[in-house]
Amino acid sequence: MKKIIYLIIAICFLSKVSFSQKETKTIATKTSNNNVYKIQQGFVDANGVMIYYEEFGKGKPLMIVHGGPGASHDYFLPYLIPLAKKYKLIFIDERGSGQSEKLEDASQYTVENMVEDVESVRKALDLGKITLLGHSYGGVLAQAYALKYQKNLTHLILCSTFPSTSQMNEVFVKMKEKMSPELRDKINKMEKEGLFGHGKDYEKNRYTNDYMIAAWGEGYFPYLYQNHPDPNYDPVANGIMSWDLYREMWGSDGEFIIDGNLKSVEYVNQLHTIKIPTLITCGDHDECDPSLSKEMHEKISGSELVIFPKSGHMTFVDQPNLFIKAVEDFLH
Repeated sequence: MKKIIYLIIAICFLSKVSFSQKETKTIATKTSNNNVYKIQQGFVDANGVMIYYEEFGKGKPLMIVHGGPGASHDYFLPYLIPLAKKYKLIFIDERGSGQSEKLEDASQYTVENMVEDVESVRKALDLGKITLLGHSYGGVLAQAYALKYQKNLTHLILCSTFPSTSQMNEVFVKMKEKMSPELRDKINKMEKEGLFGHGKDYEKNRYTNDYMIAAWGEGYFPYLYQNHPDPNYDPVANGIMSWDLYREMWGSDGEFIIDGNLKSVEYVNQLHTIKIPTLITCGDHDECDPSLSKEMHEKISGSELVIFPKSGHMTFVDQPNLFIKAVEDFLH
């Protein structure tokens, strides 16, 4: 009889220990998961065009659209990753860019079509209302989205961007005037001769290496970085992009004039209709001159303006801590 009682007690004890171990393991797993940020990636069929996205983080949705046009979301990483601790980040590659579908008909690369792509991703991922952050050309796209789908936004963040192509072209004229005569003459000569069709067959559908070095490596560089230049920046490697898209939207006549279909971007007189909380940021040495951001700030009632010190176009590289703090303070 005593043996049976001891056996029952032993079984109960072992069961308790076993349960306790399972419970501890479950708690440990749960604690561990709080420190894990898994990436969900995939494609959204946006009206027949496959748009690549990556999603990670915890909190309210913050969608981020890149510049170029024709770059990809990659250049935001790793700089914007800290935002994932408080927000669900959704990065997309715009149509024709990065890992998204490339189109045979380049005329389908328009701001208007990309607005619909953003909306398709928002719906497909069931994000509800979102914060939309756009950098450079992505800021143009974000403005266009807000002007059409403002009801789907909680906040708007416009980074180092412009509301008017004609004004941006004026900035480029002044930028050229400030160059050394030697650099300006070199760039003007290459632009006059035509920037495409040179070199070997595999080189003909992009800028020449000499032009990329002169335009991006010398002409643009002081407006890209100030405080913390990316030591890995390479103007020739910067040419790995979607050239058919770039030429359709930016144009084929060089870096210092926008004469592709982006020349239709003139939003200044519509900005007053944006009524959602809006943050506008730029660098004090930005390629998109601070005067453009100041104008957007004046036109969008109640907006906030942050101009980062010692910063070029890549504000989140030059001043990463200040950039993250500005976004988090605004969203809080």
